This record gives sequence, structure tokens and C-alpha cells, in this order.
Amino acid sequence: MRVLISADLEGVSGIVHPIETNPEGYDYERGRALMTAEVNAAIAGVLDADPAAEIRVADAHGTFRNLLPEDLDRRALLVRGKPRPWGMLQGLDERTDAVFLVGYHGRAGSGPAVLAHTFSDAILDVRIAGRSFGEIGLNAALAGHFGAPVALLSGDDTACAELRDLVPAATTVQVKLAIGQSAAVALHPGEARERLRRASAEATARHDRVPPFVLPGPIEVEVDLYGPYSVDLATLVPGMSRGAGARTVGFTAAGFDEAYRLILLLVQLASIKPG
Repeated sequence: MRVLISADLEGVSGIVHPIETNPEGYDYERGRALMTAEVNAAIAGVLDADPAAEIRVADAHGTFRNLLPEDLDRRALLVRGKPRPWGMLQGLDERTDAVFLVGYHGRAGSGPAVLAHTFSDAILDVRIAGRSFGEIGLNAALAGHFGAPVALLSGDDTACAELRDLVPAATTVQVKLAIGQSAAVALHPGEARERLRRASAEATARHDRVPPFVLPGPIEVEVDLYGPYSVDLATLVPGMSRGAGARTVGFTAAGFDEAYRLILLLVQLASIKPG
């Protein structure tokens, strides 16, 4: 069995503030240690259920260089650094049997989710056929494109609900209860890891009973960007056009793999400031 664990930081137990997730923040080192420990719990759970499993871990927060390589369970392979074609799910391919999302957060605009956003603060919303998607939904659809289900997610209660809305059969681990963007009631990190290890073993054992989340093509996408200048840049890309209003760009992709890459491109364009 091959499992891809995609690890984010905002949904880790005890994490509530940007200063804990930013490499320039004084509390970042503690945050990345907590992140690494939760990933290790998920790895242990997979191997409890299937000692022969092959595990890849995609560092999927910010710089994609957060997990402490020397502290990561040596039985897993680490995918680290950027840019990369599949972003948060690098390591995903047709041989992947299941995807686990560890430390995930709610989509932009979903309150009272802790540290909610979609890829970047420059992205206000991503809609496919009129329905809003965040990182959870977009990554679940990319996994589904390759035939793999998202069988497990850990994060706050809003993140868990977001996945269950898309994949009701998935296993979720609520490690904190959201109060607001920067506040939560959190489990002790040790308790969160114990629950995550048990849930990871359960999800591994029953992954074949969780259907992939598939969005068939053609894929019609609208993205609301924070800055109108970013929309100006986006219209330079063939196939992209202005939507209604000053902040929206739209495009149609043949399949979700193409749509995902174009969304990642928009994230990068949105980071460019006027000259």
C-alpha cells in the first residue's frame, strides 16, 4: 500500500496564530516541532495497520520546508521544497492508494475557522461550477483525479466538517475547536497525537471503502484575487479572462490536473506587486 501524507501547519493542535506558522515568528520553531510530531503519529498509525506500507510525506505549508527532517520517522520519505507541479500533494501518482491531510485548515471565508485561507491571503475565493473550494476540496479533487481517496484529515472542527461534506466516508480527527481566526480550544498535543495515530490506523485499514472525490472535466473555474493588479497579470495567460467585477479571473480547463496547476499559477502571480 502507498500512502501520501500532506502536512500543513495551521490545523495542528495548539496552533492558533500566524506567528506560530511563519519562519520569521518567534514561536515558529515550536510550531514546526508540533507539526513534525503530528505527522509522525500519522505515520505510526499507517504502519500499525500495514507494516509494509510505503509512505511519502509532502511538506505542504508555506515554504514547504517546515518539517524537521532529522526528527521525522525514518520509515517515511520526505518531499520538501518548491516550486513543484502538484504543490501540496507532490508525490501523488496513479500508484497512490490513499491521501491523508494532516494539520489542515478551513477555506478562505469560512468562519470561525482557525487561520482560514486558500493557498494565500491573496486568494479570496476559488469557485468551480459556482461552488467554493479551499485547499481541502482542491487537494481532494486532485487526489481523485489520480484515483486516490482522501481517507483521513486532522484539523479544527471546521476543517473536519469541510472534508466530510465532500467525502462523508473519510475519517476525521478534530484536534481543536475553532473560536475564531486566531483562537481555539485545543487538545493537549500528546492527546491529539494519540487520537491521530489511532485514526490513521483505522483509515489505513478501511481506505478502500472511501470513494475518491472526482470533479469531471471540463472544469470551469473562477478565482477572486485580492488585488486588481493580479487580475491584470492573469489576463496575460492564454485562456484566462476577466470575470464580473475587478477582482475575478476565470478559465476552463480540460481536466482537474490542468485546473489545479493554473490555480497554483494564479497564486504565484498574485504575489507579484506593481513595479
